Amino acid sequence: MKNKPPYVCNGCGNLPKCTLLKRIYDPADAHEMAHRAISESRTGILSNEDDIARINRIISPLVRNGQSLHQIYLDHVDDLMCSEKTLYNYVDAQLFDIRNIDLPRKVKYRPRYKHPEFKVDRGCRIGRSYSDFQKFLADNPETTVVQMDSVIGRVGGKCLLTIHFVESSLMLAFLRDANTSGSVIRIINALDEILGAQTFDRLFPCILTDNGSEFSNPKEIEYRKNYPYLRTKLFYCDGASPYQKGSCEVNHELIRRVLPKGSSFDDLTQKDVFLMMDHINSYKRKKLNDRSPYETFSFYYGEDLLKKLGCLPVAAENIILKPKLLKK
Repeated sequence: MKNKPPYVCNGCGNLPKCTLLKRIYDPADAHEMAHRAISESRTGILSNEDDIARINRIISPLVRNGQSLHQIYLDHVDDLMCSEKTLYNYVDAQLFDIRNIDLPRKVKYRPRYKHPEFKVDRGCRIGRSYSDFQKFLADNPETTVVQMDSVIGRVGGKCLLTIHFVESSLMLAFLRDANTSGSVIRIINALDEILGAQTFDRLFPCILTDNGSEFSNPKEIEYRKNYPYLRTKLFYCDGASPYQKGSCEVNHELIRRVLPKGSSFDDLTQKDVFLMMDHINSYKRKKLNDRSPYETFSFYYGEDLLKKLGCLPVAAENIILKPKLLKK
């Protein structure tokens, strides 16, 4: 490798017989990398988490009172510090507590194009990438891993937040009215309150999730508002790499046996979801030495903790993993 400009080996007469490390300039690769960098710089949302939360506090209560985004924008333009179009984009990306269905006129119009997936802050992945996750595990080999994901029903309808304990294969699922960042944070805060800080920190030392916009407010997930502040570490899989949290994805197949893909979750209640997960968590797995996730988790943490999490055992002969389980 050359140590003087242009620092590449193209055109060097000694290239065929040189034994040093080579650095070759390929214009096609350089063009592709430059194009990718430009493309990534123009995607996503420029606002950070605090800006999104600030705008949400302004517009969500007023929209629920029946006001339009146009009216709100006119009255609060100096406070919002963004364009009216940006507000519609943020609502469409489900970054606020309100949804498109809360905007009476917008739901009447057919979407003109498929909207891209948004992130609250491009910087949210800094220090939280999959390579950072692997380094964290190397530095903390005894750490248990929790994987988190969403299961979508009808587009725009209710959905599930799934929390998967890799060590025991136990999965929790929580029904949400919308696939928003706020709904995820409320569930994490509720679990923190139910379990207590010490138990939560023991169960959730680190969480691995995907790049969905519902997980793009990492600080609100990682930190609690009272002492001790840091409660978990959040990491993201690489883009288009669901295999990096394969344990969670495999467990979703059992959920899809009860709730087939494309079915609506709108008529479900949290009681229905608890019932479904009790049957799934009581289903024995070969990788657990023919024990169920419920039995394995109970061995590690005790049955009292399972009761706190709303989990109950189901006898083997009564397990149903078909849609008829939730038929009323």
